[in-house]
Amino acid sequence: MALADFKIGTRESFAKTVSEADIYLFAGITGDHYGVHVNEEFAKTTLFKHRIAHGALLVGFVSTVMAKMNDHIPPPGGVSVRYEIDFTAPVFIGDTITTELELSYKNMEKRDLIFSATGTNQNRVVVLRGKTYMKLLKS
Repeated sequence: MALADFKIGTRESFAKTVSEADIYLFAGITGDHYGVHVNEEFAKTTLFKHRIAHGALLVGFVSTVMAKMNDHIPPPGGVSVRYEIDFTAPVFIGDTITTELELSYKNMEKRDLIFSATGTNQNRVVVLRGKTYMKLLKS
């Protein structure tokens, strides 16, 4: 595909069911062992009442879709340079999150792309919303 064919409105998505292992592995990688993520008894004392996924894990899902967007761009592709994400609802163990990006802005002179980002759970509740930015690499 030629870069000129990469049109506003191009969409890509990724779906994943968040498991207990995902949360513990992410906590181990990042060092974020906050009780709301890894301690059910502590989480019971919070407004969530159960453990929730790390917000940064959800940003990782956005990054996964950015990588899929690179499949639409001729080599050498682009890199993520910024994320603006709001978390709008908690993600619990067992939730299936579908993260979708849509190309909303393209400036070829500056080699900038902006995508709108949305994440929804299996009940169609929006759990994240925002934007992510990609800088196209020069060959």
